[in-house]
Amino acid sequence: MDQSIKGDLDGISKTIIAMEHAALERWGNGDPSGFLEICAPDVVYFDPSLERRIDGLDQLSQYYEGIRGKVSISRFELINPLVQIAGDAAVLTFNYVSYGGSEDEYRWNCTEVYRRKDDRWEIIQTHWSYTKAVRA
Repeated sequence: MDQSIKGDLDGISKTIIAMEHAALERWGNGDPSGFLEICAPDVVYFDPSLERRIDGLDQLSQYYEGIRGKVSISRFELINPLVQIAGDAAVLTFNYVSYGGSEDEYRWNCTEVYRRKDDRWEIIQTHWSYTKAVRA
């Protein structure tokens, strides 16, 4: 692979992972705006606590407002992030482990699809799932 292309791919990967990490930092402090600021207007969102997909930034903003200030994560790990690039799209996959104030551990799988619009990357699809099934 041409070194300039590899450098571009490495730079894109680092940029997207840094964007995700920064949004997760804010999320852990009860501030979902870090994600809202990097989502496209036509974002779609899947979460195992929801019966249906959320369509669009307006609906996602409404959902996140109900969570604002309620999330408290003392620390987290973004494990084995991988960015795959296809033209003006990039798919970020990773495992996520978060720890609450009592050091409760939560494990997730995450897929984020980013789209390049002009000189900015934005999330167009988010999918969170539990790493292991949760039993009631």
